[in-house]
Amino acid sequence: MAEARLEYDELWPGARFLRSGDGFSLGTDSVLLAAFAGGTRVRRLADLGCGAGVLTVLLLQKLPEAAAFGIELQADAAALCRENLALNGLSHRAEIRTGDLRDRSTLPEAGAFDLVAANPPYFPAGSGYTAPDERRGTARDERCCTLRDICAAAAYLCRWGGAFAVVHRPERLSELFCAMTDCGLEPKRLRMVCRTAGDAPSLVLAEGRRGGKPGLTILPPLALYDAGGAESAELQKIYHKEQQP
Repeated sequence: MAEARLEYDELWPGARFLRSGDGFSLGTDSVLLAAFAGGTRVRRLADLGCGAGVLTVLLLQKLPEAAAFGIELQADAAALCRENLALNGLSHRAEIRTGDLRDRSTLPEAGAFDLVAANPPYFPAGSGYTAPDERRGTARDERCCTLRDICAAAAYLCRWGGAFAVVHRPERLSELFCAMTDCGLEPKRLRMVCRTAGDAPSLVLAEGRRGGKPGLTILPPLALYDAGGAESAELQKIYHKEQQP
């Protein structure tokens, strides 16, 4: 088998990533989730299904006092995550483990994290088209891990009062909230993401609290582009473009 070629993506100066040339290109989902998640009191964070490490790196850059744990089923993706942490000078602040998040023996101690985050597969297994490539398929659909599996692992790792932040598809929002509440993660914040103001949402950003009281705050939608097709001011801020020449 030919060795996978590696390519570089740069989100902005100081956030550079290696990726397999035949893997996913760098998308917006993890970037938006990193901007949505976090808090000033986060000291330990976990990334469930960390892949090549984009979310892990961005959260560590956003939360300079935090240390990270990431778990990834695919060994080649976990290795790439470690390389991306090294590329961004963050190896000393993270532990990346190759393993199955459904297996508690592969996870750290229960209740150890202030923040757990996930950019999980969006589609149920067998729900339609799936990528023939195993790596793409595992990232796209729930052949190895369901939405409930993600929520159960997040609830296990979150301390009491800790947060679980996730990005997902709007058509599965009811299922997401049911899985969260069943696992003891009370939905607390919700933000819809749409291409332009007035469009139907294409993504949802949600946050739950371990043992939280009922009460959901629905934030204003995040529009990625204006009516003319230009990037919105908020998207430019998320991508640090206002700081670039």
